[in-house]
Amino acid sequence: MSDSLAALRRKITGAGDLHAVVRTMKALAASSIGDYERSVLALADYDRMVSLGLGECFRQAQADPSAAPERVSALASAPIGAIVFGSDQGLVGPFNDVIAAYAIGTLAALPGRPQIWAVGERVQARLKDGGLEVLGAYSVPDSVEAIAPLVAQVQIDSEARRATSGMTQVHVFHNRPLAASLYEPVSQRLLPLDAAWQQNLAAVPWPGNMRPEVLDHGATTLRALIREYLFISLFRACAESLASENASRLAAMERADRNIEGLLEQLHGRFHRLRQGSIDEELFDVTAGYEALAHS
Repeated sequence: MSDSLAALRRKITGAGDLHAVVRTMKALAASSIGDYERSVLALADYDRMVSLGLGECFRQAQADPSAAPERVSALASAPIGAIVFGSDQGLVGPFNDVIAAYAIGTLAALPGRPQIWAVGERVQARLKDGGLEVLGAYSVPDSVEAIAPLVAQVQIDSEARRATSGMTQVHVFHNRPLAASLYEPVSQRLLPLDAAWQQNLAAVPWPGNMRPEVLDHGATTLRALIREYLFISLFRACAESLASENASRLAAMERADRNIEGLLEQLHGRFHRLRQGSIDEELFDVTAGYEALAHS
């Protein structure tokens, strides 16, 4: 009986320690979700200023065709670049499977051979299993501050590849957070620039009476603003992916929390029953001994 009580006590202690770890991970995931969602909101003002600058450049391009961005025709044989955001760590449910399957299915419907930059060791493995060529792999940022250096490196590597391979299209794939710790896979074509998107930006009036003057016929300014537009798009995709990853981890930890609480309740119940049985046996032995002495 004492061995059973000792074993149950060890199980209860171990489950309690695991419960504390799970609750800590829940708190960290919930805090991280807020950080990454706030970083996306913080992009709004900068995104608006870049969009206004691009709109002014596109308006000038309509008036002066020599200032228009270069038109690139996509060839069926040209490779297609894709940036896929996943995770390095586990305990995220089907997070990596969802985005990998979505990217594989979407790219399969496009002409050209896909070439991938994968952010996250686990999603990289799933993309390779799907038969895709992974050009480069990056570690997932562990904070908001680490997103910008990653995005800058991805831009450098993708632009270098485009310059040497004739790549005309670049897509980005990531999970976007929804309510109640849910997420959905989404994609965006970064390049070539969409004509309808350019027209929509050009239609937005400049907020003020004094319109800016675009120097160098807009060519240098336009290239710089396009780089900032790509940076914002990739930064947003990475931050939304990280928010989704932590939402998925939070949901997994909540399930684990409920399971551990149920296990602890069962263990405590068994422990109390065994302990009470042990006490009853000791009382019975004392009573039997007393009666034996009384009748001797």
